[in-house]
Amino acid sequence: MSKNTISRRQSLQLLGGAGAGLLSLSMPAIAQQNAGRVVVVGGGFGGATAAKYIKRLNPKVQVTLVEPLQRYYTCPFTNLHFGGLRTFEQQGHNFNELRAIGVQVIHALANDVDNKKKTVTLAGGRVLNYDKLVLSPGIDIRWGALKGYDQAAAQLAPHAWQAGPQTMLLKQQLDAMPDGGTFILVAPDNPFRCPPGPYERVSMVAHYFKTRKPKSKILVLDAKENFSKQGLFLDGWKKFYGEMIEWVPLSKDGKVVRVDAKAREVETEFGKKHKASVLNVVPPQKAGFIADRAGVTAQSGWVPVKAQTFESSQVADIYVAGDATVAAPMPKSGFCANAQGKVVAGAIVASLAGQQAPKASWANTCYSLIAPDYGISVAGVYEEQDGKIVEPKGSGGVSPREASAEFRKLEADYGVAWYNSIANDAWGTKA
Repeated sequence: MSKNTISRRQSLQLLGGAGAGLLSLSMPAIAQQNAGRVVVVGGGFGGATAAKYIKRLNPKVQVTLVEPLQRYYTCPFTNLHFGGLRTFEQQGHNFNELRAIGVQVIHALANDVDNKKKTVTLAGGRVLNYDKLVLSPGIDIRWGALKGYDQAAAQLAPHAWQAGPQTMLLKQQLDAMPDGGTFILVAPDNPFRCPPGPYERVSMVAHYFKTRKPKSKILVLDAKENFSKQGLFLDGWKKFYGEMIEWVPLSKDGKVVRVDAKAREVETEFGKKHKASVLNVVPPQKAGFIADRAGVTAQSGWVPVKAQTFESSQVADIYVAGDATVAAPMPKSGFCANAQGKVVAGAIVASLAGQQAPKASWANTCYSLIAPDYGISVAGVYEEQDGKIVEPKGSGGVSPREASAEFRKLEADYGVAWYNSIANDAWGTKA
């Protein structure tokens, strides 16, 4: 293993310890203070974690979680569904544990935020008051940013970058595709949710084709020159799938500029056209729309935050966790959202008690499966220095390129352990 790579056991320990400084808050002192009202919008890795840890840190705080889905389906591990290794239902999690510890869970869409009156308006008109607001809205698609790709186009050429109907649509198309067809995946420029995600998806689709439709081909058209864990993915593709996968980077005319979803055809920057049997477009993205309504997004479409607390840089008393944030060098990942949710929880509980926020720290490990029993990973550790998020020198790293089959099998196993651990941490459930 690379000397710059934290051990997998350490990374799973960090899952429970990311933002662990928040647990050192003086709980008796906090419990005596005016508890306050916190509304959390979004029940994913960031929001569910924030709601849970706020309530755990000070049970007297009134915590309300707003999430339209009664069962939340995660994007991490969804790619395994395309490979036939996992059912879609295994991605689903409920909110029973949060209710059991005293979090009020409302299944509704948050439509608007008045950051001056400190209110959240739900679909149907109900208004919630808050002292502190946590937004964890994930991503929205920037419809029209890629010519020809709008909501109607997504019903023909799914993005499947938000778990749910789009996931099932893409799986149906892959199942219906004849042997010998071509699957095209359009990969976006940075930043976007889950940097290794498109390439794990390609791996899992390739595994499905190898076992069920071996004459099929995969074409990856990429708006970037490089991608996360690139060397490891390319090595794995060659090892398991031979010439089935072709990756075209930016410098070789990989950037798609127009989509014809009805024809399942795309056009690249220099006018070359490619036709697919199944077309999967991962389009440009931005923060979930409620961030705009709250007035916390920047011109980029993402939310700048204060490194120490993840409070909005633009609006006081609104905190943001997860993919919606500008938090580089941290990637937009489920692990980071979970870690950010804990930091937000500690900062809010401390602020409501008139105390200083605990020292912030975060961790991330992202496992990707290239084939059954063949996993790879990237890990990172982050801290706040002088108001910025930094990655300490010598921390983190990727799996070694030269590794035994036993090592790759362990990485695959660690990935399952990670998913079970983080699901249990956020929702109290396991796959």
